[in-house]
Amino acid sequence: MPRGDGTGPGGQGRGGGRGMGRGQGQGRGRMGGPFAAGPGGNCVCPSCGQQVPHVVGQPCNQRDCPKCGTRMTRQ
Repeated sequence: MPRGDGTGPGGQGRGGGRGMGRGQGQGRGRMGGPFAAGPGGNCVCPSCGQQVPHVVGQPCNQRDCPKCGTRMTRQ
């Protein structure tokens, strides 16, 4: 049994983990999208389809649709 001094029995298993996948620290954003969608593009209302230009620094999901008031999503 371990005594707290590192002299316990050896561990079992192969230790062949691969980390986070896709190389070192590379992955995708939430919901499989890009890391960040970039400065261009539009915000789209999922209810009525209204589109407005995306404003840099203001996420689409924090904007309300000017037509119906529903929270918008990124196109």
